[in-house]
Amino acid sequence: MTYDYIIVGAGSAGCVLANRLSADPTVSVLLLEAGGPDTKFELQVPAAYSKLHGTDVDWGFWTEPQPALNGRRMYQPRGKTLGGCSSTNAMAYVRGNRRDYDDWAALGNTGWAYENVLPYFIRSEFNEQIDQLDERYHGAHGPLNVTFATGFQTPLARAFVDACGQVGIRANPDCNGAEQEGAGLMQFTIKNGKRHSAATAFLKPVMSRPNLTVITRAHTKQVLITNDRATGVEFITGKNRTQTAMARQEVILSAGAYQSPQLLMLSGIGPADALRQSGIALKKELPGVGQNLQDHLFTGVSSLASQRGISSNFHLKPLNQLKALGTWLLSKKGPLSISPLEAVAFVRTEPTLDRVNMQFHFAPVHMGDSYTADMYDLSTWPTTDGYIVLPTLLLPKSRGYIGLRSANPLDAPVIQPNYLTHEDDRRVLIQGVRQALEIKQADAFGPFRQRVHPTAGSSDDVIWAHILQQLETVYHPVGTCRMGTDEMAVVDADLQVRGIDGLRVIDASVMPTIVSGNTNAPTIMIAEKGADLILGYEPDALSAIHTKAAMPTDRL
Repeated sequence: MTYDYIIVGAGSAGCVLANRLSADPTVSVLLLEAGGPDTKFELQVPAAYSKLHGTDVDWGFWTEPQPALNGRRMYQPRGKTLGGCSSTNAMAYVRGNRRDYDDWAALGNTGWAYENVLPYFIRSEFNEQIDQLDERYHGAHGPLNVTFATGFQTPLARAFVDACGQVGIRANPDCNGAEQEGAGLMQFTIKNGKRHSAATAFLKPVMSRPNLTVITRAHTKQVLITNDRATGVEFITGKNRTQTAMARQEVILSAGAYQSPQLLMLSGIGPADALRQSGIALKKELPGVGQNLQDHLFTGVSSLASQRGISSNFHLKPLNQLKALGTWLLSKKGPLSISPLEAVAFVRTEPTLDRVNMQFHFAPVHMGDSYTADMYDLSTWPTTDGYIVLPTLLLPKSRGYIGLRSANPLDAPVIQPNYLTHEDDRRVLIQGVRQALEIKQADAFGPFRQRVHPTAGSSDDVIWAHILQQLETVYHPVGTCRMGTDEMAVVDADLQVRGIDGLRVIDASVMPTIVSGNTNAPTIMIAEKGADLILGYEPDALSAIHTKAAMPTDRL
C-alpha cells in the first residue's frame, strides 16, 4: 500500500497533522497508532484521568535509576490510544512564555519566535470565554475547545488565587494572554463536561475522509531508508504480522519524545556507537538523536482541610463516587466534570530573572502526611479532606537521554532523565517549596487550613528530604530530536531530519528547550506549524488570516 504521507503516532501532534494534511483531497494520508481506539469510558471523564495509569491506554514506562534520587525509578505514563497523552493527561491548557519561543529563534530556528507561533495557537483554539479575554491572543474558530471550569469548582481554588495575592503574586486571569506571570484559574481542554482530546477535536471529525486511513494497534518497527531518503515504514499488526506502507512524499514521526528518537535509531539514524552496540546498520550518523531530554518535576506541599466535604478526597469515598458519577452521567457537571488542577500560578523565585521559572499547580486533594499514597493509584489516597500546592520546576538545567534497550522495536526505550543532577535545579525547587509554604500560610486559607506539611520553619535539609519523598514527573518529556543548526541538532527549522529527505519529526521532541508550562498546547502548535511547513504555506499568509494576533509590546 502506498500513500502520499505516512504519520507515525496518533497523539496530539499526529491528530493535528492527519486533519490538516488530509484537508487536500488530492493527497492520501496514513495514520498509524500503536494503541487502540479511544473507547475506554474513563477517557471521557475529566476527573477519571488518574484511573488511566497502568491500563491498556498507557505505555507505562519507567526511568532508569535516578542518581540524585537515591536510585529511585520514576513512573512515566504515556498515552497509548488515539489522542495519545491528550487522551490521558490532566487537560491543562498552557502555552508557556514568550521568551521560550524567542529563545528557539535565537538558537537559529528561523520562524519559531513568539510572534511566528502565536497565530498557530490561535488557529487551533475555540475559547469559550473569548469575550472575557484579550482577543489578540485567543481563537474562536479552531477545533480545540478551551475553557475555564464551568461545571464545578471548590472554594479552595479562589482561596489559592487570593492567597497568592496576599503574598505578592498578582492575580492574572489569563496566563495565556499578554503576560504569563501571576495567579489565576486553570484553562482546560474540556467541552460540555467531557475531555476534549486531540483525537476528539482534530481526528474524529475527519475520519470519514476517503483520503485518510487510520490503523490502530499498529506498532511501527522502522522507517525504510533508501539512498538517504525515507520511502516508507514497516509496522506490526495482529499476531506479530509485519506490513509495509510506502510514502510518495514524506514519512512524519509524531511518536513523542521517547519513541520518535527510538524509531530513528531503530531505522539506523542516530549515534553510531549506540547503533553498533544494538547491531543496527548505520544509515545516517546523527549524534544528537535521543540526547537533550528535559522534563518538568513537581513536589507537593499538602494541607489537611478543616471543613468536611470541601475537597476531591471527599469524592473518593465509594458512595460519593457513585453520586458524582450519577451527576456527571445526567448533566456532565459536578466534581467529575473537571480536572483536579483547579488553579495555577507562575512566579519567579528570584526577582532578577527574565521570566517565570516556577509553576504552582493547585489541586483540592490531599496525599496524606505520611505520603504513602501512590499518586497513580486512587485506591491508596486518603479520604480525609485537604488540598495541595505543587511547586513545579519549569526551566530545569539537568539533561538526560533516550537510548535503545535492544534492536527489538517492542522493547521499551532506555529512559534516563538524570533528574535534579544539576545543583541549580535542587536549589530552585527548595525555593519553590518555601514559596508554596508562604502561600499556604496566607490568611485566605485561614477558613480551610488545619495542618500544613512540611512546616514553614523547616530547614533546607528537611525540605530536601520531603522533595525526595514526594517528587514526581509532570510527564512533559521534550527535546530528544531537537531542532537547530549545530551538529547535535536532529531536525532543522522546517522539522526535516538532517541528511534524510522525505522524513520529518513533528512532536514535542523537536523543542530545543522546554517551555515554561504544560506541554500539550505547545505540541499542538508545533503540529499546526509543521503541517504548514509540509504544505508550503507562507507564514505571512497565515498572519494575515489572524489579524487579531497583532503583537503588543508587553511581554507574555
